[in-house]
Amino acid sequence: MIFKKKKHNPYVYSTLLNLSRNIFFYKELELEDTYETRIYLIFIHYSIILFIQKNKNKTPDQFNYNNLFFYIENNLRELGFGDVAVNKKMKGLNNIFYDILLKLSEKQSNFKLNKMLINKYFEKIRDNNKKQHQFELYLNNFYNFCFELSSDNMIQDVQKYKF
Repeated sequence: MIFKKKKHNPYVYSTLLNLSRNIFFYKELELEDTYETRIYLIFIHYSIILFIQKNKNKTPDQFNYNNLFFYIENNLRELGFGDVAVNKKMKGLNNIFYDILLKLSEKQSNFKLNKMLINKYFEKIRDNNKKQHQFELYLNNFYNFCFELSSDNMIQDVQKYKF
């Protein structure tokens, strides 16, 4: 056999997508239920998981990262984007992911939500201190929940998180 087909596991993407669909974001925080909002929420959740793995001296799994972006790319194609548009959009999304990852972990060993992150990606709550505080509380609780999980099973167990 000359060509070996890569197997992709939707588990990481579907777990993070379920977290991004939490009614809390759309009912309590009144975020707009758009593709971009869900992607930002997926990236924040995944960044927190990577941040925890880094702090536990666990090397992040490249397979999970590749699968996440594989399914995001497929969703863009299902939304009707062509090859050129998908490539351009994926480059932008990759930049956003790294921006979020860096803003979360910038010069800190303990988790603390960066206000610049909220202001840049969640305009709806930018000027609302109460909603910003609720969002911070959610993410701090998510961080604490994930930190108690085993690094090896974190992605599987993270779906048990309730807020």
